[in-house]
Amino acid sequence: MLKIVMKEGPPETPVVDLEGQVIGPWVQELDRVCEPILARGGGLSLDLSGVSFVSRDGVELLWRLRDRHTRLLNCSRFLAEQLKAHDA
Repeated sequence: MLKIVMKEGPPETPVVDLEGQVIGPWVQELDRVCEPILARGGGLSLDLSGVSFVSRDGVELLWRLRDRHTRLLNCSRFLAEQLKAHDA
């Protein structure tokens, strides 16, 4: 399960809090939530402090979102290494 919560803040740079696991159908759900925000051309930040696990598909999505100028906040060391390995 993945809990996705929009934080209050400036609408031009929303922050989305994630809590749980970015796996299975939750990968597509996260993509569905982020796509309209990025399509408006504004910024986006994902707070990953509550994320306990990210599947390979989830890492791929986060990598693509980061390429689209999404800030990934509070990544665990393990997730940071997964993203770094994906870059290689």
